[in-house]
Amino acid sequence: MHRTNFVITSISIGVLSFVSLGLTPFAKAVGEMPSKEVCAQQNNSAVVTGGCTATDKRKGNCMACHKFKGLKQARLQPGTIAPPLIAMKARFPDRKKLRTLIWDAAEFNPRSNMPPFGRHKILSEQEIDLIVEWLYSL
Repeated sequence: MHRTNFVITSISIGVLSFVSLGLTPFAKAVGEMPSKEVCAQQNNSAVVTGGCTATDKRKGNCMACHKFKGLKQARLQPGTIAPPLIAMKARFPDRKKLRTLIWDAAEFNPRSNMPPFGRHKILSEQEIDLIVEWLYSL
């Protein structure tokens, strides 16, 4: 994995400080947002493929509403209108309930702003299953 180091200089109340940041241009695929480079690779795991589908602006576009690990590294602003996608296994021990929520959130909350990804055929059944796999890695 390629690693790039940057040095940022900041002046705060007359104090000169140097902060060294280690930024990785290729985000990991498990447990965070996969990078475009990772998504472009062939033979990705179900978790990686689900993460790629969830973060594809033409498909899931989850980052438009949700915050999750890897967005800062990708230099994207997380969404703030929906709950953060963290500890998903603990929050949704029943996989079927999480899948149903993605398929059509209105089944749990009729006033939900979340698109009915399955009911409106925004995502295929397989894509929803892959996104659930990715969510369980968060």
